[in-house]
Amino acid sequence: MTYLSTEPPDTGAPASGERAGSRRALGCAFEIVETLVLTLLIYLVIHNFVAQPFEVQQRSMVPTIAPAEYILIDKLTPRFDGYHYGDVVVFEPPNAEPGTDPTPFIKRIIGLPGDTVSLDVEGGTAPTLCPDPDCPNAWEIPAGSYFVMGDNRLESQDSRSFGPIEEELILGRAWLRYFPLERVGIIERPAYGNLPDRDDEATTAGE
Repeated sequence: MTYLSTEPPDTGAPASGERAGSRRALGCAFEIVETLVLTLLIYLVIHNFVAQPFEVQQRSMVPTIAPAEYILIDKLTPRFDGYHYGDVVVFEPPNAEPGTDPTPFIKRIIGLPGDTVSLDVEGGTAPTLCPDPDCPNAWEIPAGSYFVMGDNRLESQDSRSFGPIEEELILGRAWLRYFPLERVGIIERPAYGNLPDRDDEATTAGE
């Protein structure tokens, strides 16, 4: 008596179940790579054009902003609204030479393009005076530049030492302190009642 085998012949090709499993694994791997690439692109867009985290490492803005505090730099609104008196900005060190500390500076805008900024030598404001005896007491702010100073005048290297900074060096406006938690909050821009801002000047010129 002869018995016929009911098993399919072994042709050496992978079973259909194995092929389907391989396709599922390949599709899953593709989805993971696609998600990672999309996440990276979103991060780069936000980091370069919207907001950037920044750890403060200097004492020049004490007590407003202290070392080891983390802030978010607003890169978006200055593209449409520009910078104003009192804005706290983060910028690349001007006149940086190879081998020097590349850590960005954080200061407050004191003078806008077209302003003349002078230090009050006889007004009893010694902390505002330039720490370098050879620096000038007045600066003409050229177009596209800003005069910046740290709130902590005695420990700030700012425009009193290196002059006005070009706008292209500015990374953005310090917007939000998010660490430490007990100091979370918006970094406000003070109002200077005796200084017309950019918008006020534009209105006056159009009248």
